Amino acid sequence: MVLRELGDRLRQARSDAGLTQEQVADLAGISRPRYRDIETGAAAARTTTLMNVSRALGLEMMLVPQSMVPAVQALLRPQDDEDLPAFVPQPD
Repeated sequence: MVLRELGDRLRQARSDAGLTQEQVADLAGISRPRYRDIETGAAAARTTTLMNVSRALGLEMMLVPQSMVPAVQALLRPQDDEDLPAFVPQPD
């Protein structure tokens, strides 16, 4: 599931950037079939390969210890109060 989810995110980023698989592969220094396998979740990739693919797509890759994932997800999740003003006038 993790490989498939990663591939889906890469595919979406590639689509958003208006790039083909061939272009991303060239920018990342890998073959198009290798990139296709990563994007479809058919194969895992080395960290250095993922870093190069991320850069090619204008993304920043972040390595997070497993124990910290819930905390990072909570920080990245939109909060209900995000649209509230930073300063609320206090009545006198």
